[in-house]
Parts: sequence; structure tokens; C-alpha cells
Amino acid sequence: MASGESTVTASHTTDTPTFVPRKPSRMLSRRFVRENPEVVRDGLDLRHNDDVDLDAILDMDEEWRDLKAEGDDLRHRRNEISSRIGELKQEGKDDEAQEAIDRSQELKAEIERVEERADELDDELTERLLEVPNVPHADVPPGEDESDNAEVRREFFEDHDAPADPIPHYDLGEDLNILNFERGAKVSGGGFYFLEGDGARLEHALIQFMLDIHREQGYTDVFPPVPVSSRSMRGTGQLPKFNEDAYRVGGAEHDDYDDDDLWLCPTAEVPVTNMYRDEILLDDDLPLKHQAYTPNFRREAGEHGTETRGIVRVHQFNKVELVNFVRPEESDDRLEALVDEATAVLDRLELPYRVVTLCGGDLTFASAKTYDVEVWAPADDMDHGPEEGGRWLEVSSASNFETYQARRAGLRYRPERHESAEYLHTLNASGLALPRVMVAVLEYYQNEDGTVTIPEALRPYMDGQERIEGHDPVGESAVGAGERE
Repeated sequence: MASGESTVTASHTTDTPTFVPRKPSRMLSRRFVRENPEVVRDGLDLRHNDDVDLDAILDMDEEWRDLKAEGDDLRHRRNEISSRIGELKQEGKDDEAQEAIDRSQELKAEIERVEERADELDDELTERLLEVPNVPHADVPPGEDESDNAEVRREFFEDHDAPADPIPHYDLGEDLNILNFERGAKVSGGGFYFLEGDGARLEHALIQFMLDIHREQGYTDVFPPVPVSSRSMRGTGQLPKFNEDAYRVGGAEHDDYDDDDLWLCPTAEVPVTNMYRDEILLDDDLPLKHQAYTPNFRREAGEHGTETRGIVRVHQFNKVELVNFVRPEESDDRLEALVDEATAVLDRLELPYRVVTLCGGDLTFASAKTYDVEVWAPADDMDHGPEEGGRWLEVSSASNFETYQARRAGLRYRPERHESAEYLHTLNASGLALPRVMVAVLEYYQNEDGTVTIPEALRPYMDGQERIEGHDPVGESAVGAGERE
């Protein structure tokens, strides 16, 4: 499938529109919220968002504008009085001149009071607006949670070759001695693990395999810093909304933070998007496509249970990220192509998967529209899994942020050299997230004898190896205290 082709089409329809459709370049500036409150309100309703007090924001904005107007009027009156003081003195009207001086000082104090309150409101409005999510695209279907997401297509299900009674990856990985959760917890705590031997080799092979595929699709490699600043986290929308889920360097995540405080990278979206922060790109630079491999760190607070057992949801994981910078009129088509670029990895691995459109209630904070790519892991039966059994695991979220991130991060381009700079559109997708792809490979390609067949596309990256047969355990604990064979 060519990377520029668009094959994803929405399958969800509704009789009545849920909110007013957006224009391509609309953004959540203060002016946009002021002039389009019902569009913003309908977007919040579609998201089932009760956290944002839009009426309070509008009231603050009205008070701020009234104060600005009052301040301008006071300054104008003071300037008129000040201009008369010299004339009164020249005319020998010293008493009137003194009265004018006194009135000028009174107006100065009033101006300072008005400006102080206006500045306070300005700061609070800025903080409040940072917590307002993006307005959903007109194509986003209604719904409360992931169970209402609209399925677009499935691949590799008609002739799938999954084992009849697959062993869950966490048991199989320990049986083969390629996954070690106990030692990971000993070194770093719960939610961390070791990959050993062929498990580590398989992870390295998947990373290089993904990078090679995306280079074929026209992506330029970027190797970004892993620590990212608060300013960068705010630019992509991780702060202030999701500070509790991030690892802060040298401080507690819930404490106050400065622009230059550092956080461990939660996704390469953050450093790669911000590499052009506060810059103006040229029209000839676009579209700009970058890919980056990074380790990623997330607290995943409150997540536990069978659904997250093993390496499905962990605190550190590897991922290849695809980040696009495009002209506003091209972002809708680019999102469809981005889905194809991400799913190309699963196509070549011949792993069954599906693509869904996120409903309003499941839509991510900064996104206007998102497709999730979910791979099939056949071992553990879960709610909302396919009829074949097993479960869906998200391995990529392909999102169009329109101008939302661009406005926060100051990302602009100049259509023509003589024209004013405009905000561009940003998009990204995982290409892909490694742990869940590993889960799918171990569960889908396992054999009755407990070995795992290496997908044919990965064998060149593993020196032609065809199977993972496991490794001998290390340490006396493996054979009993005081014994070693």
C-alpha cells in the first residue's frame, strides 16, 4: 500500500450532527473561545468533559476586556489632564494646576489598580485555557468510552492461524526465560522488567524493522533528548493536564514546576514536535515527516489487574514515533495516510489487527480526530475483544491535532515569503509501541512445543533465526537452593 494513499473511511453515521463543524485552521485562542462559545461547549459535551468551567472562563474574559477598556479610558483622561498642567502653570493658575496634578496622581493609582487586576485575570485565563481540550473534528462519532469507538476495518482475520489454546505472553516469556518480571521489580520496582537473550534480540529487531519501513515511507530519522522541559510538555498538551502520569526529574510531579524543569520523555511526540518550537518554517519545508525511537516513561497510576499483567502496561517501554508537520489544508488526508504508514508494520508481520475511530468520550485531550490501531492478542479473553477470543491491544494512536499544538508551541510556517506566518498542523502516530507488538508476536506465533516462530519479515534482523526456543535459567534459585546442574 502506498504511503500517500488514503484507504481509511469512517463507518459510523449519525442522524443528527453533535456540534457545529470546524473550519480547518480554527484554534482555541482566547478570541476563538469568546466568539464561538457554543462550538467549544458542544465539543466539551461530545467529550463528556465536566472539568472545564466554560462559563467561568467567559466571565473572566469579559471582566478582563472591561478592565482593559477601563484602563484605556483612564489613561486617556490622565493624558488630557497632564497636557493641561503646563498650560495652567504658564497662565499663572497655580491652584488649578495643583488640582490637575492631584487628579493625575489619583488616576495613576486607579490605572495601577485596574492593570493589576487585569494582569491577574490574564494569568488565570491563560492557565484555564491550557486546560481546555481541543474541539473535536466534525467526523468524530458520539460515545462515552472505548466501547463506543467505531470500527473501520480488520485485517488478517479471515485466514488467521492462531494457536487453539495459546499461552499468555507473561507465562510463555518466563517459561522461555526471555521475560523476567521478578528481577525487573528488584532493580526498579513494579512495572519494570528485563528482556533477556532472544527476547532482547526480538525487541531490537522490531525497532530496526520499524525504522526501516518508515524510512521507505519518506521519514527522516531524529534521535531526540530523553529529558524534556516543562515548556515542551506544555507545548504538546501533556502539561498541565497529565502531570500525575509523568516522571519528573528532581521533584514530585504534583509540585509547582518551572518552564525549564525536566521530565522523562513520555513519548517522542514531545521532543520532536518541540524541536521547531517558536520557529517559522518555509512552505517548501512542508510536509515534514520525522520518526524517532525513544524509551518512554509513564506512571500509569491506578492501572492494575489481569488486563495489565505482563508487559501490556508498564512504566518504561520502547516506541517508534511518527511526527508530521503539514499545511492546514492537507492534514485530513495526511491523517488517513498516517494510519496506513503505521499499519504497514503489522501488515508485514502478518498480525491480525483492526482500526477504529475514537468516539468523543475516548478522544485524547489535544486531538481533533484519532484512529487507534489495535493488534489482536489471542491468549487472554477480555471484554470488548473479538468473537475469536483474546483481546485488542492498542499499538498506535494516529491523531490530527490541527493547530492546537502549533498554537501552544508557536509552530508556524510562511506560505509565501511576502505573506504573514500562519500556524501549521501537527499529526503523530506510534509506528509502533513495542511491548504490545511483542505480546502479539509471542501469543500469535507460538507453537505447541512451547517455542515461538519468528515472523518471516524479522528473520533478516535476527541472522536468519526462525524460532525462539528459550534459554537455560541462571542462578541457584532456578534449580533449588544449594544445587546447580
